[in-house]
Amino acid sequence: MDSHGEVAGLLLAAGGGRRLGGRPKALLAHRGRPLAEHAAEALRAGGCGPVHVVLGAGAERVRAEARLPGCVVVDNPHWADGMSTSLRAGLASLTAARPRPAAVVVTLVDQPGVGAAAVARVAAAARAGDDLLSALVSAVYGERRGHPVLIGAARWAGVAASAAGDSGARAYLREHAGQTLLVDCADIATPADIDSPADLRLLEPPGLGTDAG
Repeated sequence: MDSHGEVAGLLLAAGGGRRLGGRPKALLAHRGRPLAEHAAEALRAGGCGPVHVVLGAGAERVRAEARLPGCVVVDNPHWADGMSTSLRAGLASLTAARPRPAAVVVTLVDQPGVGAAAVARVAAAARAGDDLLSALVSAVYGERRGHPVLIGAARWAGVAASAAGDSGARAYLREHAGQTLLVDCADIATPADIDSPADLRLLEPPGLGTDAG
């Protein structure tokens, strides 16, 4: 059965950081703690529960080093085959949950500029609609769509079926662009990814800034 009005969180944190020298992205240090910890907290602070976290590269170390209280940790042994495998693993875990959430907000571990405020705004937009189970909401930054993305439970099977390689839900969102509610988050979040050594400047060392997720 579905839990009416409950919005879960799904953090995709399985990436191996090939261009970062093989350092798992989930374990990159941000404000003194692993990046996975900040990203999971952003989902919780943004009003999502439960939070499912998909791990792949360095999964044992992430479990040991990142504080993920209350999270459902999902192992993805096929993480090297692309982000789509993590999305499918996470949606399968959510589908099996009892009670099943009505919708899920999806975020990526390598976007430290996407925090609780963006999660909350996307979730609020979906809750304000007529049918949370069929909702499809995407953050937008100028002309660029990005995360967080909210997907109603009635769409999970379709999203999983269309996911391939590193595209995640991109193909499904493109196919259903006319049904997707776009929510401007440019004033509260930055969708930059950490993919290369040059991107490590997006991470803050201990003592800098305030932790907003």
